Amino acid sequence: MTSTSTPPGLTRFNALEEHAAFAALHEACASTAWARRLLAARPYPTVDTLYAASDAAMAELTTADLEEAMAGHPPIGRPKEGDPTSAREQRGMAGASEDLKAEMLELNLAYQDRFGHVFLICATGRTGEQMRDAVKERIGNSPEQEREIVRTELGKINRIRLARLVEED
Repeated sequence: MTSTSTPPGLTRFNALEEHAAFAALHEACASTAWARRLLAARPYPTVDTLYAASDAAMAELTTADLEEAMAGHPPIGRPKEGDPTSAREQRGMAGASEDLKAEMLELNLAYQDRFGHVFLICATGRTGEQMRDAVKERIGNSPEQEREIVRTELGKINRIRLARLVEED
């Protein structure tokens, strides 16, 4: 989404009281540092400036900030009950076979044992098989490699969630 004018949804976001804007940002990404950085840079003249601020804030997150952000994400294949965002983003696992769901659970646990956090991937538009293949590929990474992949994946997720936040009613 590239824009040169301020869409109504972004105007609405810019006008929110600080606590409401912080809550909306924190719902998009559980990192307090990320949300505070984006909040401090308001108002945003365009969606692209919001995305750029998000990318810059993501690049500056510490390991602890990344851990806080990841804690807001449920394991792939087990979206948070009653959370439409989680269910929508993990739609690719919804129709997966019981065998694939069981395999994904096993891989999630192995990944979590290795890295100490959930397997995080921008699941939007991916099939269950693609997510399974990604965890199989990434489980061999070093913790440092994986942290940077997670940072990239979080950035993608944040852009999708920000787009939903500022889209028109």
